[in-house]
Amino acid sequence: MKIIVVLLLSTALLVGCSKNRTEDKQVSQTAVEPDNSGRNVRDRNDQNKTAGDQSENEADRTITQNIRQAVTADDSLSTNAKNVKIITNDGTVTLRGPVKSEKEKAEIEAKAKQVAGVKRVDNQLEVAS
Repeated sequence: MKIIVVLLLSTALLVGCSKNRTEDKQVSQTAVEPDNSGRNVRDRNDQNKTAGDQSENEADRTITQNIRQAVTADDSLSTNAKNVKIITNDGTVTLRGPVKSEKEKAEIEAKAKQVAGVKRVDNQLEVAS
């Protein structure tokens, strides 16, 4: 009789623990959204430039490459700043993504404007709060 009671209690505890783990897992999956989910929704808008809008012609690719090299070579820039999106199409450069400060935003724009072949810079960089 004691063995049956112990087995029943053990089974009840296991079922209860497994139910709590499942509920905890569901809460953790729904309570916190990925950090960039808002940006992903925004990027579905056809008017916002994404990496897929990068021109494939040699001149535009070279402009993007030269800007990226200038940005990544600057050790004063944050990791976020070094990873901004740089999209060039017909000499127009679009800069998108988060940066740490207004200073970083201005520095990246200045670097883009210094590259040969750039006609215009559309600075859409966002200062992180």
